[in-house]
Order: sequence, then structure tokens, then C-alpha cells
Amino acid sequence: MEIQQKNIWYVTLLLTMIAGYCDTVTFVAADSIFSAHVTGNFIVFAYQIIKGSDINAWIKLLTFPVFIIAVITGGRIALKATNRYTILFWEGAILILSGIAFSVFSYLNSISEWIIYSVAMTTVFAMGLQNAFGKLYAKETHGPTTMMTGNVTQASLDLGNLLKNGFKDIDAISSFKKQLVTIIGFLIGCFMGAVAGKFFGLGTLILPGAAMIICYWYHRES
Repeated sequence: MEIQQKNIWYVTLLLTMIAGYCDTVTFVAADSIFSAHVTGNFIVFAYQIIKGSDINAWIKLLTFPVFIIAVITGGRIALKATNRYTILFWEGAILILSGIAFSVFSYLNSISEWIIYSVAMTTVFAMGLQNAFGKLYAKETHGPTTMMTGNVTQASLDLGNLLKNGFKDIDAISSFKKQLVTIIGFLIGCFMGAVAGKFFGLGTLILPGAAMIICYWYHRES
């Protein structure tokens, strides 16, 4: 049981870091596109339209159908796969290929808006697969790994109970620690993605992709 709990802890930390990383790197390096929090793109879209932005603002809306298709695809993968981590393998593969593609075009000095948007959309697709994994295999993590609102809400409720009961509620302490893993992991990923996006661009998607493949390999017999 202790080994299983440690495994959940590590998987949760990894997935939240990857989601925070991808969400921020696309926001920084791909015209303010959120790849994990796709509903955030509605806000960016509305803001850019009000500012009088060009047709590129409408691309933000494309993230929504891409995300939906990704989640449906994740569900199909889960039905056919014997290893529940197969979804994460495909997520990692997509991120690696996206990073490689961007790096090749960058090396050839052929980067255009459409290359950037295409890589951003494949990253959205990858995050859609991770969201599907989180819904289908909720017990594999301590909470949602791509959106922190629910985790922050639970952590706040736990903290309120602890303050009320003098930190004697063992269940509340355990739950609070689990939520901290998700929140801190996502925050670390965001900082890493911000630095990577600003100084190195979308080619750095190779890194979270490789980490995801390693996660799958470690759980290949699960």
C-alpha cells in the first residue's frame, strides 16, 4: 500500500508539472494559447476581439474541438489498451514529435504562424489525452492534473477544517498534503514552461514528452 501511494504521488507530481509546463510554454511561445486550460482560450479570444485583433484571434476557438476530439480518442485508446498508461504513451509521443517538428522548421528558418499554431494544437491534443486519463483513471492521481481550481478549492476546505480542529483531523491533513502536491507541481511546471517558452520556444516540448514516455515505460506492465 505504501509503495502504491508513493507511485501515485510521483505520477501526480509528474503529470501536474507537465500540464503546467505545456500550458505555459504554448501561452508564451504560441500567441497566448492555453493548451491545458482550453476554456481559458475563450477569455483570450474575447479580449483579442475587443482589442480589434485580426483573424488569428479566432484560432483560439479551434482549441475546443481539438480538445474534444482528443478526449474521445483517449477514451477509444483506453477501451483497446491492456495498459492503462497507454494514453500517456501517446501523449508523450505527440509532444516529442511536436517538439522535433518545430525544431526542424526552426533549423530550416521556416517558422511561420501556421507552424506555431499547428504545434500548439497538437499540444492541446496531447493535453486532451491527459485529461481523458485523469477522468478514466482518477485513482492514479491525487486529483485533476491539468486544472487547479478544484484542487485549490479542496485544499482550502481542508485548511479550514484543520484551523477549526487544531490540525488534529488526520484525514484533512492527508487530503491537504495531496492537494499541495498537485498545486506545487503545476506551479513548478508553469515556471519551467515560462522560461523554456521565452528563451527556447516550442522545441522544448520534447522534454515533457520524454518524461511521459519514461512514465509509461516504468508502468508498462500495469
